[in-house]
Amino acid sequence: MNEPVRFVGAGPGDPELITVKGMRLLEKADRVVYAGSLVPKTLLSYCAKDVLAFDSASLTLEQTHGLLRQGYEAGESVVRLHTGDPGLYGALHEQMELLDRDNIPYEVVPGVTAAFASAAAMKKVLTIPEISQTVILTRLGARTPVPGKESLETLASHRATMLIYLSVQRIEEVVGQLLTHYPADTPVMVAYRVGWPEQKFLRATLENIASRVRGEQIGRQAIILVGEVFGGGEGGKRSKLYDESFSHQYRDGRKNG
Repeated sequence: MNEPVRFVGAGPGDPELITVKGMRLLEKADRVVYAGSLVPKTLLSYCAKDVLAFDSASLTLEQTHGLLRQGYEAGESVVRLHTGDPGLYGALHEQMELLDRDNIPYEVVPGVTAAFASAAAMKKVLTIPEISQTVILTRLGARTPVPGKESLETLASHRATMLIYLSVQRIEEVVGQLLTHYPADTPVMVAYRVGWPEQKFLRATLENIASRVRGEQIGRQAIILVGEVFGGGEGGKRSKLYDESFSHQYRDGRKNG
């Protein structure tokens, strides 16, 4: 019985941020189809020297599917290598539909998405008690539309931690919609090509982030991180989990208090 096609999340760029499972699947792969515009070729160093590697950057959905189907039917171990996590803005749904249509089994191996890698690289956490306990991952609508109920202006009303993908090229529009609810001095960070050798991080506020982005000529492959958690005044806000007076399954807070 032929092995299923494996969708593997490559992480944001650093080849060491791929999961152990993803790395092992690359090591045994006979065929790898990867998005060369987003996935660093250094990840292919995990593969065998005779691996069949196909860059899908210039291919259509049907052409990419054809490569996956061809490998599966030949009895090969096939990996479809995605940037970040395949389930987030990865065009995964339509690829799975075609595999279902052709009765080709598949598995999905998650990866580290740019939002989490960016926060880690900038030594920030996305949720801080009493400041934000909600994280919104979203994007501006473009050729891929966004439902009206999910506009940035609507989501901004929550004033939660917000991580905005695929939108830095329209930074002024992003700022305009966010300012309908967030204060102008809300901390903002922009992470450019996080995990790549040329990664760059900008720290600013809503009122000046657009000029910073334009000044650095960042026009793509960046994520915008917005919220009070990215400021510097969160000291003293601690999770209750490790509070000496907090009881849970493994500790009696009354005895520690």
